[in-house]
Amino acid sequence: MRILDRYILKSVLGMFFSCLFTFLFLYIIVDVFSHLDEILKQGVDLEALLQYYLSYLPIIFVQVTPISCLLSTLYTFSKFNRDNEIVAMRASGLSIPQITRAVIIFGIIMSGLVFWTNDNLVPQSLTLTKKIRENMESGARKLKEKEEVITDLYMYGLKNRLFSINKFIVATNTMEDIIILEHDKKQNLDKKIVADKGIYADGVWRFYNSVTYTFDENGQIIGEPQYNAEEIMTITETPRDFLTQKQQPDFMNIAQLNNYIWKLSASGATAVVRNLKVDLYQRFAFPLTSAIIILLGIPFSLKMKKRATGLSSLGVSIMVGFLYFVLNAISIALGKSGMLTPFLSASLIHILGFLSSLYLISKLP
Repeated sequence: MRILDRYILKSVLGMFFSCLFTFLFLYIIVDVFSHLDEILKQGVDLEALLQYYLSYLPIIFVQVTPISCLLSTLYTFSKFNRDNEIVAMRASGLSIPQITRAVIIFGIIMSGLVFWTNDNLVPQSLTLTKKIRENMESGARKLKEKEEVITDLYMYGLKNRLFSINKFIVATNTMEDIIILEHDKKQNLDKKIVADKGIYADGVWRFYNSVTYTFDENGQIIGEPQYNAEEIMTITETPRDFLTQKQQPDFMNIAQLNNYIWKLSASGATAVVRNLKVDLYQRFAFPLTSAIIILLGIPFSLKMKKRATGLSSLGVSIMVGFLYFVLNAISIALGKSGMLTPFLSASLIHILGFLSSLYLISKLP
């Protein structure tokens, strides 16, 4: 590594870790004070709080790393620009890509680290924080569940059953407008059950106005559909299993989510599958934010005025970061509404940001 690269990287790393630890600290402090009344009411001890926020660190790291990368890049190069070090580098014959090479490589490495953390640690962290939160909460959580109604619930259960439920009423353990698809070991459709209502009582599910269709290996209906005004179903899933399924994709890694989408595709639930595909592609696209936002920060930092470097860096970071994340959120929403394809919605802003950064860098003197 060149001496110049080490010099630039030392400044970037110092600022990056300062920003990272500052954001981690502020994130925790703000969260603690926003839930202080609830913590005191529940009598949560210090050990439980410490365990909760330690398990939350991977989630915070993934969220604050891009803005830390942006702020460290802007501060470093704007400081060099203020001290005329950029002029000296250019006068020695170095191009902008040569000057910024170390920082760009740093951004790529951070993108890879965010990707690995998001896929390997975040799902486990979400699961652990959920368990700790449930242990800390008691009556308030139960009251919320009693008032809850879940709509458009899809779940892949045991025995290769795919559940499609229009409405799930938590208070009465009631499902409405139910479709159940049963598959064999080769994922061929074996049976389809349609029912108006299902009620869980005394440890069993009781379906009303149910129609059962049986299929052969070629997907053709065998015999006449079987109608039952009332039927006890051998379903092992409890209401608690259905209740927790509304957040299950957040607790999956990429391989599990991809497998879940593949199984769910057979249900014909196009809207849900589309939303899950957007989430899947977002898992790949989001980590690129650290590298792309560094590229966007380079031309801004090299054009900054010489005075008030720190404040200028902070202001531009807030502006660029806010705009980037807002536009990305809009793109994701358009994808989930069907106006953009899942791949395009997850990658559109990253592509535009990359192309814009290349254009702005090429226009630098």
